[in-house]
Amino acid sequence: MLLVLATAGITITLLLATAFFAYATDPWQRVFTQSSGAHVWIHTRAGTDAGSLAGLDEVRATAGPFRTVRATAGLQPGGARATLELRGTAQRPTTAAPQIVAGRWLDADTDAGATPGIVLDSSVARAMWAKPGDSLVLSGIAAHLRVVGVADTAEAGFRAGESPGAAWVLPATLAASDAGGDQRGRTIGLQLTDPADTDYVVQRAVTRLGADQITDVSTWRQAKAAAEGDNQLLGRLLGLFGLGALLAAALAVGGAISTRVRAHLRDISILKAIGFTPGQVVRMFLTLHLGFALGGVGLGALLTEGLGTLVPGRIGDAMALWRQLPEHAWLPWAISGGVVAFIGSATCLAAWRAGRVPPVPVARAVTATGGRATGLTRRALGLRIPPALVLGWRGAFHHPLRASAAVARLAVPLLLITIALGTWTTLDRFTSHPETVGLPAALTARSDTLGDRELHQLLTSGPGVTAYPGAEVQALVPGQTGTITLRGLGTEKHPYPFTVVEGRAAHGPDEAIAGQGLLDLLDARVGDWVRMTVAGDPHVLHLVGRTIETADGGRVVSTSLDTLRDGGTAGATSAGSPPPRPDFYHLVLSHGADPGVVRDALTKASAGRLEVREIPNPADQLTAVRAVALGLIAVLILIGLAELATTIGAGVRDRGRDLLALRAVGLTPRQITAVIVSATAFVTLAAALAGTALGLLVSEWLINLQGRTSGWGTGIAQDPAPAVLLLVVAVAVTVAATASLLPAARAARRRLADSAGAVL
Repeated sequence: MLLVLATAGITITLLLATAFFAYATDPWQRVFTQSSGAHVWIHTRAGTDAGSLAGLDEVRATAGPFRTVRATAGLQPGGARATLELRGTAQRPTTAAPQIVAGRWLDADTDAGATPGIVLDSSVARAMWAKPGDSLVLSGIAAHLRVVGVADTAEAGFRAGESPGAAWVLPATLAASDAGGDQRGRTIGLQLTDPADTDYVVQRAVTRLGADQITDVSTWRQAKAAAEGDNQLLGRLLGLFGLGALLAAALAVGGAISTRVRAHLRDISILKAIGFTPGQVVRMFLTLHLGFALGGVGLGALLTEGLGTLVPGRIGDAMALWRQLPEHAWLPWAISGGVVAFIGSATCLAAWRAGRVPPVPVARAVTATGGRATGLTRRALGLRIPPALVLGWRGAFHHPLRASAAVARLAVPLLLITIALGTWTTLDRFTSHPETVGLPAALTARSDTLGDRELHQLLTSGPGVTAYPGAEVQALVPGQTGTITLRGLGTEKHPYPFTVVEGRAAHGPDEAIAGQGLLDLLDARVGDWVRMTVAGDPHVLHLVGRTIETADGGRVVSTSLDTLRDGGTAGATSAGSPPPRPDFYHLVLSHGADPGVVRDALTKASAGRLEVREIPNPADQLTAVRAVALGLIAVLILIGLAELATTIGAGVRDRGRDLLALRAVGLTPRQITAVIVSATAFVTLAAALAGTALGLLVSEWLINLQGRTSGWGTGIAQDPAPAVLLLVVAVAVTVAATASLLPAARAARRRLADSAGAVL
C-alpha cells in the first residue's frame, strides 16, 4: 500500500510539473503566434527616422513606427495610477496586433469625440484594476479618456517604476497632448526572418539610428522570460522533486524485492524443484511489483486528471490550460509509462537474483550474524553499556554492504525532505527579512504635484520611515545589443542600504554595484570598469560590489543619485542626465511596520496627491511553493515508510536466525526485542544524519544555482534551523523504533522449534 501511494504521489508531481512548464511558456507563445508578434521593439526620440529600420535585410515585417507620448494615467475617481506609453494609430496593426480580450478596438467615428477612447495592455489594466467603460485622467491631456478595450500583447508587460504600460489611442488624441519633447518619441516593432538574429539586428539598428537617438530596446527573449516568471520556477521545483522521488521509489522497490528474495529463498528453491524455470521466477517478481507500479501510476493519473482543475490558484489554472494543448493527448501517457518503465528497470536486478537461487536449499549457519565479537564490542560490554544497544549496533552494521545499501535507500527521501525544508526556509527569509535578500525598502512613492521639499517632509513625518531619493534611466550596454537599468538610490551623505554579498558598497563618486544578471550580460566581474550609454552620453562606472537584485532579471547597475546625476567619470550633458528632482523615493520601514498601513496613512496625509506602491516581493508570487513542498514531503514520507518497512523486515528476519544464540547467552525476550529495535534505530539514525547533512549542501547549491540563473545572484539560500533538522532526525528514529517494536516482539517470542527452520 505504501509503495502504491508513493508511486501515485510521484505521478501526480511529474504531471503537475509538466503542466506548470506548459502554463509558464504557452500563454506567451500563443499570444506571440496569434498576434504575429515582433521580435524586437525599438523606442527612439521623436525626430528619429525609425521607419528606416524596415529596410534592414533581416526584417520581415514591422509594427509602426508609432508616434508615442509618455503620460501618467489615473483611474477615476481616485483609483490607481500608472505610467503609459500612448501609441497613436488609426488602425489596428497587422504585425504585433494586440489581441482584444475585453471590449473592442478603437473606432475613429465614436472614439474621437469629447471623450476619446483608449485601449490598454492587459498587464497595465490589471495593475490599475481598469476595465472597459472606466474613465482615465492622463497628464498632458485635458479630456478624460474612456477605456474601450483591453488587449494581450507579446511585449514585456507593465512593471510599476520600471517600464510603462502600452496603450493605443487615435492620432488626434495623441496630438491633443501638451507633453514636452522629452516625453515624446517613436516606437517600432521588428519581426525578423530568423529570431536568432535578434542581437545582430539591434546592433544594426543602433548603428543606423545612432545611440543617442535610442531610448530603450526590448526583445522577445526578455518578454518571454518575464511572462514565464515564477511559474517556470514552480515547474522546475516540481520536476526536480518528482524525479528525486522517482529515484527514491525505485531504490525502495529494488530494496523490497531484494529483501523479499532473501526472505523466501526456501520457497523459491521449492518452486524451482517442482519445475519453475529461472525466467518464470524473475517474471513472477517483476509482475508483482509492476502491478504495484501500475496501480500507483493509474491512481495518480486519475486523481490529477479528475481533480487537478478543481484545485484553486495556479495549479488549477495550469491543469485547465494544459488540457487545451495538443500535447496533452499523449504526454500523460508518456509520463505514466516512463514511471512504470523506470520502476520496472529498477526491479530487474533484484528479480534476476531471485532467478539465480539454486533449486536445493543451502544451509546457513544458525548464527548468521555471529562470529567472534570485535574488540570494540567486548570493550563496550565491559563498560556496562546495555547489551541490547551493543548487539543492536553490531547487528545493524555487521554486513557493511547490506547496511550501506539500507542507509542509502533511507537517506534519499530524507535528503529530498531537507531540500524541501530549505526551499521553505528561503521563502520565509524573503517574507520575514526581505532586507537580507536585496529588498530593504517596502514602499516606493512619487508625486507629480508636490514639491521635492514638501514631499520629503511628508514621507519622513511618520515614525519608523526612512526615505531615500532615487531615479532610473535606461542605458545601452557595450555592444549595444540591449538596454539595462541604471539606477541612482540614496546620496553620498545618506547611502541606500543595499544588500552587498560580494565586494563592498559603493562610496566614491564613480563607484557602483551590479546585479548578477548584469555581470553575466556583460561578462564582467566585481572590480571591472564598465561603460554604458544613456541618451547618447557615456557613463563609466567602477563595479565595486555585487548585490542581490530581484528586479529586471538582475540586469541593474546601482549607484548613488549624486553619481547618476554627474554621469560617471565621463561627465554628462543635460540631455543625458536625470532631472535634478528625484523620480521617486524608496521607503525603508522599521522592523514590524505594516507596509499597507503606512501606505494608507501617507496617501491620506497627502490628500491623494502622493502615489505609494508596495515593492513586489518574489515570495508573494511563490505561495504555491509552500503547498508544493508539503505535498512533496508527504510523498517522500510514504517512500521512506515503504523503505523502513523493508529495513524492519530484513532486521527481524536476520535477528530471527539469531534467537538460539541470543537466548543461549542469557538474553530475555525483552532484551532480544530491544536488540532488534535498536538495530533498526541505528540504521535509521545513520540514514537521517547522512540525508540531512547532504541535503543541506545540495539545498544551498540548488537554491543559489536558481538564483544565479534567474539573475538574482547567489547568497539567497537559507538553511533550515538546527532545531528543525534535529526534529527531522528525532522523528525518523522514533518512527523507525516504534514501527519495529511489534514485529520485534513477535520474533523474540517465537518458539525455538519455529526458529530452527529459518536456518535454510
